[in-house]
Amino acid sequence: MTFWLCAAVQAQIREQVVDIPTRDGVMQRFIYLTPPQPVATVILFAGGQGGLQIFPNGSMGRGEGNFLVRARRLFADSGLAVAVVDAPSDHQTPPFLGGFRQTPEHVRDIQAVMAWLRTQAAIPLWLVGTSRGTQSAAFIATRLPVDKGGPDGLVLTSTILRDNSGRAVPQMELQDIRIPVLVVHHEQDGCKLCPFGEVPALLNKLGAAARKEVISFSGGLNQGDPCEAKAYHGYNGIEPAVVKSIADWIKAVPKS
Repeated sequence: MTFWLCAAVQAQIREQVVDIPTRDGVMQRFIYLTPPQPVATVILFAGGQGGLQIFPNGSMGRGEGNFLVRARRLFADSGLAVAVVDAPSDHQTPPFLGGFRQTPEHVRDIQAVMAWLRTQAAIPLWLVGTSRGTQSAAFIATRLPVDKGGPDGLVLTSTILRDNSGRAVPQMELQDIRIPVLVVHHEQDGCKLCPFGEVPALLNKLGAAARKEVISFSGGLNQGDPCEAKAYHGYNGIEPAVVKSIADWIKAVPKS
C-alpha cells in the first residue's frame, strides 16, 4: 500500500491517495478524504469511461469535472468519509471501465476497497454512482450482499435507464438488492440514456430494498453535451443542494 497525505484547508479534512492490491498483479487506486469523526463512508463512481488516472499527488489526468469527482469535498464537508475510485491498474488506458463495470473482476476490486475502508472506520458504507457510474454501483450491489462484504446502502444519480451498448441499470437483478436505495435525478436531464420519465419504473424494480426514495431536482446550468457533466445531467450549479440531500438521506437511515 502507498499513501499520500496533505493538510486539507476546510474542516480539517485529510486527503490521501491509496493503492491496494486486488486481483493477481492488479492495484486499485482511490482518493480517500476523511473529515473528523465521519458518520458514514461513500465510494464515488464517476461516469463516462470511469478512468481518472489519479497521480500519486492526488491530481488527475482526466475526469475531474465529473459531478461526483468535483463534488467530493462537499461530501466530506457533510461529515462523510469519501473514496473516489479510479479504474484499476490493468484498465488505465481507453476504454478504461468501458465493458468492465459489470464483471466479477470489477466487483472483486471494489470489494477489496470496501474491506480496506471498513478497517479505517466502523461506519456504514455506501456506493454512490453517477451516469455510467450507476452501472458499477448497482451491479456491485446486486452481487454483494452486506454479509458478503457488500455495501450498506446505494445512491444512484443520473441513472443509466437505457443503453444500446450494454445493460442499463433497470435490466439488472435489482430484486436482489435489499439495502436502502436513494435515486437522484434531474427533471430536465437531456441525456437520451437517462430520461426522467422512466425513473418511477426503476424504483418499482427495487421492490426488496429496505428503504427507497426518489429525490428530483430542477434548474441550475445547462451547458454543452446533454450527457456530460456541465449539463443538467451533472447538476451543474446546484451541486451543494444535491450533495446535501444525499448526505442528509444517508445520515437519516437507521444503522443496522
